[in-house]
Amino acid sequence: MRTLYFDYNATTPLDPEVRAAMMSFGEQVWGNPSSVHHVGRRARALLDGLRERAAGVLGCRPGEVTFTSGGTEANNLAVLGAARRLRERGRHLITSAVEHHAVLHAFRHLEQREGFCVTVLPVDRAGRVDPAAVRGAVRPDTVLVSVMAANNEVGTLQPVAEIGALCRTLGVVFHTDAAQWFGKEAFTDVHQFNADLVSLCAHKFHGPKGAGALFVRSPLLLEPLLLGGGQEQERRAGTENLAAIAGLVTAMERFLKPPVFSQDRLAVLRATVRAALARVEGVTVLAEGAPTLCNTLAFVVEGTDSFALLAGLDVEGVCASAGAACSAGSLEPSHVVAAMGYGPRLARSLVRLSTGRENTEEEIACLCALLPRVIARAKGG
Repeated sequence: MRTLYFDYNATTPLDPEVRAAMMSFGEQVWGNPSSVHHVGRRARALLDGLRERAAGVLGCRPGEVTFTSGGTEANNLAVLGAARRLRERGRHLITSAVEHHAVLHAFRHLEQREGFCVTVLPVDRAGRVDPAAVRGAVRPDTVLVSVMAANNEVGTLQPVAEIGALCRTLGVVFHTDAAQWFGKEAFTDVHQFNADLVSLCAHKFHGPKGAGALFVRSPLLLEPLLLGGGQEQERRAGTENLAAIAGLVTAMERFLKPPVFSQDRLAVLRATVRAALARVEGVTVLAEGAPTLCNTLAFVVEGTDSFALLAGLDVEGVCASAGAACSAGSLEPSHVVAAMGYGPRLARSLVRLSTGRENTEEEIACLCALLPRVIARAKGG
């Protein structure tokens, strides 16, 4: 059976040149960067070089780059680390209803376990946060706002530069989860987000899994999540994974400027699928009319659910995803689709198609031919 992979927002194939860079570090650089002998000092020098290279891509100081195990840790460190560090100034936090669970669950923990008050901002029908709502929610005791740059489920782009500028004017720390932005949208430097904290994740742009980074704008300090040594400017204890970091940095250099996801080409592929879905009864394409990621098309279907739709696609060799996890036949509605104002039945029928550099026009044509009959079967037709 031929595999048609349309799940690039979940992960991307590891690039061969990135793999080669990782292998070089894994085989030749095995020392602990915290060791004082010459083997450790060589590892430290190479780690410092990788940090300088990452800072060069991001357009920031090397000391503002913290390497992490991926996007989830970067988001957790940003939210938990900033809130805990700033709690003497205030305990009010703001986020949006459509954030990744790595952000939402961190805010929930702070509210339920650590005495913080969290305001969750609504979104419009396209999944966008209104900057005016951020301004209206800020209080004298607000210390942190977190709004993602691009939504992982429906692809909506948020006005983060405007929100970040507003937060800076109000003296509030701003974090953006940009894991889905990097490699897909135009990028000049990390300051374009007007954020104090920016998360990124290597495997979203053909880097390795288990590698990410958090930009921490100087002089902001964070409470570490991992305790032990003083690695990563005392923000993250633990011996650094040099091979993974080498893969991350190589992918950053290769795939962020210009973005590895070709906007012009992928927008055409997306439009082709959109036209095919327009002819299928009961299908609603999400985030219509709003700025979205060029590679992402999300839709819901009346009269069925994501489990049936994804199973039907998988039988045909198509890899796609839903916004919620299917586990033992239990399907939770997408919190993103629900926040956009759709009822629970439609929120349980989300399908996300996300394309990438390896997808071809032939594959899109095949997908467009498959979709109507897969949807009809899932609806019992």
